[in-house]
Amino acid sequence: MRQEEKKTIQAAAVGALLFLLIQIFHTSLNRLDDWDIISSLYLIVGCCNVAFGFAIFAQGWLFFSSRLSKGRLYAAALFGGICIIDFLHTLGFVGVPLISSFITFEESLWLRTLSRLISGLGMLFIFSREDKPVSVSEKRKLFRIAFMLIVISIVLFIFSHSALPQLLTKPWMNPLKQIADLAVLFVYLAGVAVIVFPEKSEKSASLLIIIRALIFFSLGQAFFMSPFSSGNIDDLFGMVCSGVAYYLLLTGVYRLTIEEPFYEKQLAEERINYLAYHDDLTGLPNRRRLTQRVEEMIIAGEKKTSDKFSALAIMNINHFKNINDSLGHFAGDHLLKLVSERLMNEAKSTEELYSMGADEFAFLMMERASLGECLVRATELHRLFEVPIALESGEYHISLSMGLSIYPGDGETAEHLIQNADTAVHNAKEQGVEIRRYIPAMQMKAKERLKLENDLRRALERNEFFLVYQPKVLLETEEIVGMEALLRWNHPKRGLVSPAEFIPLAEESGLIVPIGEWVLKTACLQNKKWQLAGYVPICVSINLSMRQFLQPNLAGRIHTILTDIGLDPCYVDLEITESMTLDKETAFDQLKRLKELGVFISIDDFGTGYSSLHYLKNMPIDRLKIDRSFVSEVMEDSNNAAIVSTITSMAHHLKLKVTAEGVENKEQLQFLREQHCHEAQGFLFSKPIQPAEFEAIFLKKAPLGASL
Repeated sequence: MRQEEKKTIQAAAVGALLFLLIQIFHTSLNRLDDWDIISSLYLIVGCCNVAFGFAIFAQGWLFFSSRLSKGRLYAAALFGGICIIDFLHTLGFVGVPLISSFITFEESLWLRTLSRLISGLGMLFIFSREDKPVSVSEKRKLFRIAFMLIVISIVLFIFSHSALPQLLTKPWMNPLKQIADLAVLFVYLAGVAVIVFPEKSEKSASLLIIIRALIFFSLGQAFFMSPFSSGNIDDLFGMVCSGVAYYLLLTGVYRLTIEEPFYEKQLAEERINYLAYHDDLTGLPNRRRLTQRVEEMIIAGEKKTSDKFSALAIMNINHFKNINDSLGHFAGDHLLKLVSERLMNEAKSTEELYSMGADEFAFLMMERASLGECLVRATELHRLFEVPIALESGEYHISLSMGLSIYPGDGETAEHLIQNADTAVHNAKEQGVEIRRYIPAMQMKAKERLKLENDLRRALERNEFFLVYQPKVLLETEEIVGMEALLRWNHPKRGLVSPAEFIPLAEESGLIVPIGEWVLKTACLQNKKWQLAGYVPICVSINLSMRQFLQPNLAGRIHTILTDIGLDPCYVDLEITESMTLDKETAFDQLKRLKELGVFISIDDFGTGYSSLHYLKNMPIDRLKIDRSFVSEVMEDSNNAAIVSTITSMAHHLKLKVTAEGVENKEQLQFLREQHCHEAQGFLFSKPIQPAEFEAIFLKKAPLGASL
């Protein structure tokens, strides 16, 4: 663009300087005014102009029919007619036999003026309007109109020709000719102004070429109407300038109406292709491109007989979600860019980095001499992040989990290698280790996990879930004041499945929502049955999952369940975790709606999450449950003892009840009593047991006449 702007300025300067020099040396040039030479040169230049005009018509009308636009077709129609007028003018001007008897020299000058006036007005009209694509049918319509106008013009000229000689002898015709020439110059300059001064300040290269064409048209017209002209040399210079203008116009129209749209389409296709194979955030090649590259590597490896190894390392940023949640997605995106840059700067000639989306990267290592070299290199990559990463809010230490698959050995296709490396990195995260190489047993575990998830989807409809209950004890009197409902799964083939195994699966798959609702209904229904059976009413605690808690209609669903069962909300305690309160506004709004139902709300596993004390004092909750990890070592670890004491003291000041989980011996019980903890639950009192057993051991009959 800058180059084209320079050329445009230079064209204007050179044209003005050329005109000035010719006018200065006009007298000397007139001595060279030999009509035979001038007419021959004029005929050659004129025919070139006609050829350029016809080329504009041809490229707009005949070529690239799939990319038609109004600008192309109008320019084609315009110069298709103008090249006919220019041809007649040239033949009449030089006095070609037969034509000269029909078109005199004076008439040819009028034809030239008419040609320039039509071209100037046409270009002003075409390039002052926005170009739009058109159909082939509109092309045919415009062709018919242009053809009819040309025929009508020729017919009018023929029929009026007999009157032209007398008309041209009128004394007012010469001033009229001068005014017409001046109007042509004005129209050309107006065309330049219209293109140069629209709303958009930046001009395309093609428009700058068209501006140069208009400048040379203006320069040619200035020669045609030069006041110093005493021969035909100015006409020749004017015709040469017009030839240059025609050539520039041919180039500009082609680039504006054909090449630029095609180039823009090509750029769009290249952009789409780039996005299809690259990550938009980091600019790295993506998973699709990695698959292609690994396929190419495998094909190349099959043709070689060397004992070289290649390794695919998939890396996952540990706890990346915490960065997004605490610092925001902008900081998270910036972190991903910095991680990719650090890895990319480390890559060698036989190594390539790819983005797998989100917080995962793939590092392809080729042409390694041994498996040990692959593992050493993986360790080097991991150590890159011993140095913290600097974000705007400070420096942060991050770590990566890495899974390796080796070729040959860990997969025969690109998809298998990528899948196995992905399996290895997830295994590394589950096991809490830094680097794991793929082994087939991992795949078996992944398949078992998938099968377990499928079985989990059917567990509800097959009635494979059941609840057990663990009592909560008032420490002052050791009286049973509540119970916690806990979910268990009796798999038809595997037997009892640990909650630690299937609850995370239910969370990830979204099945925790219908399962959680089943737990809520079943626990409330059981509690109501015991009340109707005449037992002393106690509160049942029910855990809510994150997905349940974020449901907009949660309070409405719970109200419907309690109403249908007929259970008073005061006998329901909903337990949430601290992590559910990270989004302050959403959490407070949800808790407020739940409290309006009349249920109790407890924060489970308190001390292990991220609650702010500022939020805690304003949160509509009733109880804190101290996590079992603090209680279990309260007698051996002074720090745990201090934490339990602090939580209990804080709860008292906030007028909240405190329940300690995981109480297993008398020493722990005595310590909790000394800290004035209100309630406790744990194996010291009872493990979670079946409803019938709980009923027989812990429930007491209500006095006769007691209301529910």
